[in-house]
Amino acid sequence: GIDILEERVDELIQLCDELDKKRGSLENERKKWLQERARLMEKNEIAKTKIEAMIMRLKSLEQD
Repeated sequence: GIDILEERVDELIQLCDELDKKRGSLENERKKWLQERARLMEKNEIAKTKIEAMIMRLKSLEQD
């Protein structure tokens, strides 16, 4: 009776600890992915600006 209940409670506590660690790990992963996404969006914006500038230069060369 009581022994089995104690065992179950211990298992539950252990499971909760494991889930908490996993949650923390997933949260860290999520933060890393968000930072990576922001970095890639920034690089994309820089590339877009450079391409637009090149197109403007090409158009001005065509007109001359």
